[in-house]
Amino acid sequence: MKIGIAGGGVGGMATAIALQKQGHDVTIFERARAFGRIGADVNLTPNAVHALDGLGIGDLLRRTAARPEYRISRTWDTGEETSRLPMSTAAEERYGAPQLTIHRADLLTALENALAENTIRFATEVTAAEQTDSGAVAILSDGTRFEADVLIGADGIHSAVRHSLFGEDHPRFTGLVSYRAVFPRERGDGIPNLDSFTKWWGPTPAHQIVTFPLNLGTEIFVFATTPQEDWTEEGWTLPGDIDALRAAYADFHPEARALLDACETVTRSALHVREPMERWSSGAITLLGDAAHPMVPFMAQGACMAIEDAVVLARALDGVTPASVPEALKRYETARIPRTAEVQQGSLANDWLKQGTNADWVYGYNAWATELAEAA
Repeated sequence: MKIGIAGGGVGGMATAIALQKQGHDVTIFERARAFGRIGADVNLTPNAVHALDGLGIGDLLRRTAARPEYRISRTWDTGEETSRLPMSTAAEERYGAPQLTIHRADLLTALENALAENTIRFATEVTAAEQTDSGAVAILSDGTRFEADVLIGADGIHSAVRHSLFGEDHPRFTGLVSYRAVFPRERGDGIPNLDSFTKWWGPTPAHQIVTFPLNLGTEIFVFATTPQEDWTEEGWTLPGDIDALRAAYADFHPEARALLDACETVTRSALHVREPMERWSSGAITLLGDAAHPMVPFMAQGACMAIEDAVVLARALDGVTPASVPEALKRYETARIPRTAEVQQGSLANDWLKQGTNADWVYGYNAWATELAEAA
């Protein structure tokens, strides 16, 4: 079949790879002119790494990614550990894949290299979508129309495809601003657990610090949040005030403060959410990733859920004729909505793995083995 994908991010490219392996003719429309080395981190938990291994890019990711030894929870003032979950080899043995923490650009490069030549049309945005008697049409930013048997909206939280299907629906600002930074490992000499994923839980859900290794452990990524009443700025890599961030965490444990002291600069962005949707599809058009289920990053599952979506959607479309696409898309969303909604809600609650180690329902999920539910 001829398939169009709006958005060339992690979910869009993973979907294209899976569909091309089945022989489909896939085109991705990406508004950026090229992929640059922007952003910092993607935390690929075992459920996502297992799916990426199935797409054939896992070995390439392992060349630059770090493998955190543990997932640790610590208390903001005393430093007490409230949970320590073995990862790395232990996760590989338990879930079939390790956790990998990787620079976003390295993940995008690996995905792009696995695509057929000329799959991505850069500097071309899908501005709207329409149903047709035989499929769907993507309205492009250059004014042209792209006809397809299937159209997939993987175009993020401000999805034009979502707007075309379900009308105007603005995301809600959570009241939290996130900060991200990366520093060379040597600047963190003396700080423990740099080879692990560690979350410092604050006195309120608005304050937390998360850190983990990148680039084979040579760099350390830091994520933190602060409360804010409103947000009117555009962009997700705006410059932040490192001194103000340190001041917001002045009462934290010295080892937590040392992480912020090692950062020279930070970027900041607002955290937005939407309520879980009852359906993602209409006719031959469907949604995927943040376009369908945007979530705050407190379970580190945003990219992971998009990768799972990609595998399950491709399985739903395998062997399907254009006439059967609507039924296939219903099977896809029926299989995915309950899980992604639970992760959305769990991420917003921001208490997952604070005390316990019940990670199996997330990390043990195998998108390749998931049975596709029958359409309701």
